Amino acid sequence: MAVAAPGNCPDLNVIAVPGTWETSRDNPHPGMLSQVTRGLPGNVRTDYVSYAATALPWEGEVYGRSKREAVANARGMIADMAARCSATRFALVGYSQGADAAGDLAAEIGSGHGVVPPERVAAVGLLSDPRRGPTDALIGPPVPGAGAGGARIGGFGFLSQNVRTFCAAGDLYCSVPTDDLAGRFAGFLTQLSAPDPLQIGNYVLTVQSILGEALLPGGSAILSASPDDPAGEQWTRQVQDFLSSGVHQSYPRYTVDGNGETATAWLHNWLADVAEHP
Repeated sequence: MAVAAPGNCPDLNVIAVPGTWETSRDNPHPGMLSQVTRGLPGNVRTDYVSYAATALPWEGEVYGRSKREAVANARGMIADMAARCSATRFALVGYSQGADAAGDLAAEIGSGHGVVPPERVAAVGLLSDPRRGPTDALIGPPVPGAGAGGARIGGFGFLSQNVRTFCAAGDLYCSVPTDDLAGRFAGFLTQLSAPDPLQIGNYVLTVQSILGEALLPGGSAILSASPDDPAGEQWTRQVQDFLSSGVHQSYPRYTVDGNGETATAWLHNWLADVAEHP
């Protein structure tokens, strides 16, 4: 295996996955994440992942294919850099659909069966992750429920301590209340639009989890959604209100700590600290 000269190998390679409609297959754009990656130390290299970046996390087949493309492209970029630079560490960051993809890749690596060993991934930062789980390490005020696509079964494995997630109150990408059966099914069905054969067992467990919570005593109200049309009129209105609110774009001004740091500033500073303190 050829190894590049040390001068050509960054200490930290940040793989950044932009959000829905922020990029394309042929023309990468940094979008929201530019506020995270701009001005990082000189020993850091940032690479943006190009992919289709189409559809919303509850819109079915198009979104599923798009996210799978993002995961594959990010995985390939890490593999290429790892092959050339044996000492380079990695950070994964993503926003929106990009957080969905970056989080899935982090979970894959955290299982110990990824493209690099878990110890080579120093940080994972997810802004508005559609698969945010209630136990993920949230920076900022608590928010209800989980992401629109349902939590990742098994979480991030060996990478759990290196993952930070950010979710603004009211952002349906990353915070669908537990008792919103329509919203949770609408989001989860997207995960089946381009299924990963290796994840079939996890899909089954997710469905069982959603249904189990729906059938808990006192939970009858969330069964009002029609089983053959979980994303009905009420959910459609909820999505329309959410999209017009602008909360999904609020992370550059969304304060996450007592010092007044915003989500994007906090993530930028964390990456800088990770780069300077291996």
